[in-house]
Amino acid sequence: MNIRELSIPDSYEITPRLIGDDRGLFLESYKADVLREATGRTIDLAQTNTSVSTRGTVRGIHFADIPPSQAKYVTAHRGAVLDFVIDIRVGSPTFGQWDSVLLDDVDRRAIFISEGLGHCFVALTDHATVNYLVTDVYRPDREHGINPLDPAIGLEFPDDAGELLLSPKDTAAPSLDEARAAGLLPEWDAARAFYGSLSTS
Repeated sequence: MNIRELSIPDSYEITPRLIGDDRGLFLESYKADVLREATGRTIDLAQTNTSVSTRGTVRGIHFADIPPSQAKYVTAHRGAVLDFVIDIRVGSPTFGQWDSVLLDDVDRRAIFISEGLGHCFVALTDHATVNYLVTDVYRPDREHGINPLDPAIGLEFPDDAGELLLSPKDTAAPSLDEARAAGLLPEWDAARAFYGSLSTS
C-alpha cells in the first residue's frame, strides 16, 4: 500500500497492492496502522456509508463542523468517480484550492480526507458505488454544503461525466464566499489544533 499526501494538506491518496490470479483479485483496502503512520494521527471509525450514483451525479461539496466533524476514507467498489477534496479552512495556505483522485474498480485507490475539508465527487459511470468510512456518526445539525459549481472554486468535471445531476440541496447551497460570510467555514487554526489532539506522537 502506497500513501501520498495530496496538494491539499491533510488529505491523502492511497494506492493498494493488487494481488491477482486466475481466481480473481485480493487487496488490503484499509490498513489502520499504515494510515496512522502516514498521517501521524489516530483514526477511529464510527460509521460506514454507501452511495450508488447514476453517471453525471455530483454529490457535494459537503463538510461538517469541527469538532468533531468527519474524516472520510472513500473508495469506489463499482464503476468510477472523480473524487475532489476542497480546502475550505479559512486561513489555510491552500484555501479555496482543490485536488482530485480517480476512484474506480480497476486500480481501487482510496482517498483520505481529514475533518474540516470539503468533499465532492462526480460519477463517471452508471451504478457508481462509493463506500465511505467515517470517524463520526451523521449529525444533520452540524452538516453544511457549498455549491459544487461555484466558479470561485472551479472544480473541473471531466467530459465523460456527461450531463451533471445535482440534488436540490446541493444546487441551493451557498458559494464559498457566501459560506465564509455566514461564518459556516472551519478555521485553519482550529482544524490544526483538532488534528493535534489526535496525534500519535
